[in-house]
Amino acid sequence: MQRFILKNKRKITLVSAVLIIAAFTSHYAFHFEPVAKWALLIASIIGVAPIAIQAFQALRVKVVSIDVLVTIAVIGAFIIGNYEESAIVTFLFLFGDYLEQRTLNKTRSAIRELTEMAPESALKQMEDGSFEEVDIDEVGIGDILRVLTGAKVPVDGVVLFGEGHVNEASITGEPLPAGKTVGSQVFAGTILDNGTLHIEAQRVGEDTTFGRIIELVEEAQDKKSEAERFIDRFSKWYTPAVLVLGFVVWLITRNIELAITILVLGCPGALVIGVPVSNVAGIGNGARHGVLLKGSEVIHDFSRVDTMIFDKTGTLTQGAPKVAAVKLYTEDTSKTRSYLASVESQSDHPLARAIVEHLNETALYPVDQTDVVKGGGIVAMVDGKRVAVGNAALMNQEGVHLSEEAQKDIEQFEKEGNSLVLTSVDGQLQALVGIRDQLRPKVREDLAKLKKMGVKNLVLLSGDNQGTVDLVAKELGLTQAHGNMLPEDKAAFLMDLQSKGYIVAFVGDGVNDSPSLALAQIGIAMGSGTDVAIETSDVVLMNSDFSRLPHALGLTKATARNMKQNIVIAIGVVLVLLFSVFFSTWMNMSIGMLVHEGSILVVILNGMRLLRYKPNM
Repeated sequence: MQRFILKNKRKITLVSAVLIIAAFTSHYAFHFEPVAKWALLIASIIGVAPIAIQAFQALRVKVVSIDVLVTIAVIGAFIIGNYEESAIVTFLFLFGDYLEQRTLNKTRSAIRELTEMAPESALKQMEDGSFEEVDIDEVGIGDILRVLTGAKVPVDGVVLFGEGHVNEASITGEPLPAGKTVGSQVFAGTILDNGTLHIEAQRVGEDTTFGRIIELVEEAQDKKSEAERFIDRFSKWYTPAVLVLGFVVWLITRNIELAITILVLGCPGALVIGVPVSNVAGIGNGARHGVLLKGSEVIHDFSRVDTMIFDKTGTLTQGAPKVAAVKLYTEDTSKTRSYLASVESQSDHPLARAIVEHLNETALYPVDQTDVVKGGGIVAMVDGKRVAVGNAALMNQEGVHLSEEAQKDIEQFEKEGNSLVLTSVDGQLQALVGIRDQLRPKVREDLAKLKKMGVKNLVLLSGDNQGTVDLVAKELGLTQAHGNMLPEDKAAFLMDLQSKGYIVAFVGDGVNDSPSLALAQIGIAMGSGTDVAIETSDVVLMNSDFSRLPHALGLTKATARNMKQNIVIAIGVVLVLLFSVFFSTWMNMSIGMLVHEGSILVVILNGMRLLRYKPNM
């Protein structure tokens, strides 16, 4: 019976509304007092039933809930024959509960949308080479899958064949499709806009990036902040206190209607719901925009951050060396470029790969008699000529003369933080290439936004040499920069700042960053970083999109403000109502319950504003 009543709360609310309308119509329009009385009586009985059941269930676990207050108040009004008050109070309480659940569901729409986007099937290659549609649970690591235009990518994997554009908004928050070719990474839950891809499964099920996003968001929405824990403790003692207050008022005044009214007006509904709805809405907004916030405690701490420490490689920079500058000392530049590309194509050194990528459209020559000089570079025969590619020490070993112009160029390239690759042909210097890790696009603008949001100290800690670190810091306008830092040095520096009272966030992406990510008040991991870094962190920027960092900070500040606003609204309404009941003549149970339910709706709608949050910059 209890289950049936609770299951049909919405229908009971509707019937109660119809009966109340019928009662007032009979009373004011037709003056049928018996009909009005019985309609209000029935509305009170059926309306209080689900509330009383919830109150009983709460008392069984030794919790004096809001439902207990309302049940006692309604029964009291019913006993003294005030059916109008009892009917209206029960209807407003049930209707308020309906609105609360409806609006709360909207705040959880982000996680629901993510769950609905999870792929359910895949086209799997069978032993005879054909592709058959199978349930996603039947896909294992190493399986070959086909993804057609308009279909969801079922797993994390790598493209083996085909090309196309994939909408990765569910993972990165980016609206523009990403081009995919052989060797490209693809993620579960993304959608192939055009083309056909054959992929090899690397992560399946809950281990996919998409699965981990859902898991992290669900965990985050279930975690409680200090503010929520305080409100839970407050409500636990506050509700019995209201009961005691009502009883004391009755003992002093012998006015049972006044005592019952106090029980209704003292309901802390908006206070209980205000902070959780802000928390859920803030986390939902972050999930939609490529930012994973692991709980409302993270939101509270992140909103107060005044110092951010950054790792360099893979965080402020792209994490892969690129050709930054080229100087040629010959008129036949085309042939020199071809010689350089031909020799470097024989090496798997990171600097060689950067040069090959830079000269990817250059014609190649056959390479003979390749000799790798340890710590120097490569010497080889190309097109009948002796070509040496490497550092200054190799040039000296080859007897290559460096002109005054070349020496000045080398000095300038080094000042700019470049690693140098020189090329000589038959003993003559013909090319100087500067290679360095490139800064992320618009990272300077993003750091400026962080300063505007109140982050006073922007600190760079890197294992790179001090000269390179200083150049990056100067270019980005950072507060401090320290090079030659080992993981333990970074952790010690961070703890020193914390001991001075700074609230520190650390942004990194590697295993070596894990100690600092764990020690900082807020650890922020780049989404393409290591699993250890992501698990250790409090915030994850999906797809390593640094531009999401200002959005994340602004969102947490907005969410923290929203929580405080809801607390002020909730407490303010209760104080005003209790003040009114003692110092005014117009306050009664119905008006009090109406104001209460209105305040609950206000705090929910206020929290839902966070779903549309965008930083104003």
